Amino acid sequence: MSSTIDTTFSTPDDNTGGSPFDQIMLLDHYGEERWSARDLQQLVGYSKWQEFEKVIAKAKLAITNSGMEPLDHFTGARKVITGGRWGRQEVDDYRLTRFGAYQVALNADASKPQIAAAKTYFAVKAREAELAAKPDVSSAEGVLALAEQYVAAAKELVATKRELAIAAPKAGKWDQFLNADGLCGMTELADLLHTDVRTLTNWLVERGVFRKQTSQGGGQRNMPRKAYQDAGQFVVKQETKNWRNFPTAYATAKGIDFVADLWEQRAVA
Repeated sequence: MSSTIDTTFSTPDDNTGGSPFDQIMLLDHYGEERWSARDLQQLVGYSKWQEFEKVIAKAKLAITNSGMEPLDHFTGARKVITGGRWGRQEVDDYRLTRFGAYQVALNADASKPQIAAAKTYFAVKAREAELAAKPDVSSAEGVLALAEQYVAAAKELVATKRELAIAAPKAGKWDQFLNADGLCGMTELADLLHTDVRTLTNWLVERGVFRKQTSQGGGQRNMPRKAYQDAGQFVVKQETKNWRNFPTAYATAKGIDFVADLWEQRAVA
């Protein structure tokens, strides 16, 4: 990554569009649209840069797997932010192309409503760019190609709007139960369901969501199975207490939704 402060980007004079993604858009010295990864991180609901870097790594891999060069869409840069010992500090950043930003949205946590909004924005932007280069309509083939582009654009717009609509009803539903990392402890989740944590985790073991796991001290703790962690419903962190390390389970907003639905079905049954 570059070790110098990036000074070749400027904010467009008319950058006052309704979308927040428009408002953080930059222009390079060729007049091409770019987005700061640090600015994008804040808009899509990632509080920690380290977590957002993992998403960027996945987006780069997706671009590589499609036969393209990630460096064409992720340029290393430096950004000056407030904070640190002197009130300002330089931190690592990336400058993303429209396609790079779209790949980030595709590889981010889909349970975040901000991600659905980002997918919609960058999908529409990408399609607008494609349609700007219209085929030659002086031939039947050109007319057909143009029609196919418009049909594809309409289908993609419908799909992304449907995805946003699905995410919208749950947007912010569990925010008050999440900590600064966007996670909810199992005790807090048990309180939410009006039960105790032992009853909740034992029930999750019975349902096959959790399993009994032997800790370093020889005791047993109920921990979420890997499949449910991979699905983004639970996170396991290693924590320390009284000089001993032990795993601690947390539910994401998606996990709270999942458990609450199961718990409600249990009550009905």
